[in-house]
Amino acid sequence: MIKHIVLFKMKDRSAESIEAAAQVLRNLEGKIDVLVSLEIGIDVLRSERSFDISLTAEFASLEDLQAYQVHPLHQEVIKYMNEVREQSIAVDYEI
Repeated sequence: MIKHIVLFKMKDRSAESIEAAAQVLRNLEGKIDVLVSLEIGIDVLRSERSFDISLTAEFASLEDLQAYQVHPLHQEVIKYMNEVREQSIAVDYEI
């Protein structure tokens, strides 16, 4: 099993902007067959060092994660997030 975690810091850190981006991410659920699970979280501390949104996804294999990366729906989300995010970081690991 592969766990894929991405944190996003938004350009516009208003609650409305963060919720809109989180909803775009949530919309991936159930639409990409290799995606075993998806969890989207919104930061509650809202500190200066905080990232605004977390995405945690699970895949059965590294090959499935790679298939997800190039999936057309994921590519649309990447395009959107590249426009609205200030920064993102990611980690992928085997569990």
